[in-house]
Amino acid sequence: MNKAELVEKMAKGTKLSKATCKECLESFISAVSNALKQNKQVVLTGFGTFGVMQRKARTGINPMTKKAMKIPAKRVPRFKPGKALKAMIK
Repeated sequence: MNKAELVEKMAKGTKLSKATCKECLESFISAVSNALKQNKQVVLTGFGTFGVMQRKARTGINPMTKKAMKIPAKRVPRFKPGKALKAMIK
């Protein structure tokens, strides 16, 4: 499902216009993104938790040259599903 399909499902489920649903979805994405930039977690009980994880520096192999290379440490976004979401999928 892509963004447009999600907006359409939201519009049908809430009986709101597609434009309103698109605005709400973009606002949600923006709020989660801003929280993650500030290294804060976003917890949606029953659905899951959005957070930031620190990856350690490591050594990798360049597939073209087969030489070892250093991959620097970095922060990456992470989603951990909640119990209710896991149970629904089983």
